[in-house]
Amino acid sequence: HDGTVDYHTNKAEAMLPHPESTRLVTIIAHVDHGKTTLADNLVESNGIISERLAGTLRYLDSDAEEQRRGITMRASAIGLRHLYNPPKLAQKGNQVSNPSEPRQMVVHLIDSPGHVDFSAEVTSSLLLCDSAILVVDAVEGLCARTHSLVREAYMHQLVPVLVINKVDRLCTE
Repeated sequence: HDGTVDYHTNKAEAMLPHPESTRLVTIIAHVDHGKTTLADNLVESNGIISERLAGTLRYLDSDAEEQRRGITMRASAIGLRHLYNPPKLAQKGNQVSNPSEPRQMVVHLIDSPGHVDFSAEVTSSLLLCDSAILVVDAVEGLCARTHSLVREAYMHQLVPVLVINKVDRLCTE
């Protein structure tokens, strides 16, 4: 070793989160159940877009055709920071059995298309990810596409986290 330091490697390692602190998550759902709106709100929670624009901007739909048609056609990803607070497992007297400290995580979020014509994009995102968020419209419920997405997630050994969206529609319609 000649004593020189490879600064490029060290800088890259310093910028990248440790693999244990990184998660890859995709959002899946039937068309128009609110995947992109959920993604917008998660992007807003990181301060990337304003609260006023969240849900209407379609931040991850960067293609002009996606914006024109108002649907996601290609899976898009963004890295978001999240402070993970581990749950306290049990208390024995004044002691907690899991004294883990909160830690910074990076969640690479993938917004996938809902329309069946773009199912290859959904398959790719499910293959890449550690977990999936399944969005279901509270009024429309489980649609045919929802069932196929759940089956495909299980096929890729993912157990989706359920998000029930558009609950306000129960009161307004």
